Amino acid sequence: MRIGQAARLVSLTALAVSLCCAAASAAEPAKSRRASGAPIMSAPAVPMGAEEGSDASFEEFEGEFGKPGAGKKVFDPLSGYNRAMFHFNDKFYLWVAKPLSIGYGILIPEPGRVAVARAYTNFAFPVRFVGAGMQGKFKSMGVELGRFLVNSTLGLGGFFDPAEAWFGMKLQDEDLGQAFGKWGMGTGIPVVLPILGQTNLRDGIGFAGQSFLTPLNPVYGIADGMTNMSVVAGGQFNFISLHIGEYEKIKKDALDPYTFIRDAHLQNRAKRVKE
Repeated sequence: MRIGQAARLVSLTALAVSLCCAAASAAEPAKSRRASGAPIMSAPAVPMGAEEGSDASFEEFEGEFGKPGAGKKVFDPLSGYNRAMFHFNDKFYLWVAKPLSIGYGILIPEPGRVAVARAYTNFAFPVRFVGAGMQGKFKSMGVELGRFLVNSTLGLGGFFDPAEAWFGMKLQDEDLGQAFGKWGMGTGIPVVLPILGQTNLRDGIGFAGQSFLTPLNPVYGIADGMTNMSVVAGGQFNFISLHIGEYEKIKKDALDPYTFIRDAHLQNRAKRVKE
């Protein structure tokens, strides 16, 4: 069996395990659930900052970041391109991502999807571990290492989070973009990427670096490019399925959804760099 086929089989097996555990997961309080460790780019499905919990609401998000245009004017020399790409991502979400995610949500009960999100979060451990280390946050590194070891074993590969539930080890939300910001690097200009959504020049560089922190990167020879892309896409669709309706709420209430998400993303990243 080729490695790519083996990786897909492992993914399907892991999903089956999550479904078998769904009944137990359903009894967990909603506030303790965590959504997928989404990339630092904001997919059109949900604004940055709302990914911290599957029960995050638009009202909480708006309350934290204020109304669109409330902050200082943002230097956006690529606004023409960014708006065009935002429009493309908007249509991709409405016509492709949302329908597929709804269908996926019908097939997989919410507790199972939350468990899958936890597994993706566990899989992204190297990003948080390295990001914390680059900022000299050695305690956070220790917590993340402990979380990974506990959740990968007692948590059945990360489908459950006994590290926090039993040992009080909370997720350390760090990444390379935050580390660069801590070093004094500015955000650079806003950029909207196809499918991946809103980011900026600094975080885009960080995201490129983070791609090498996953063992499924084709350069390591463990999995091919298609397998890696399939795993990433699966995480995104799972994430979107837990946040259906939030993007629509923004479009309904925001005078200019593009500037709202752009400015909120910048404020969110600035807040996380300071923490």
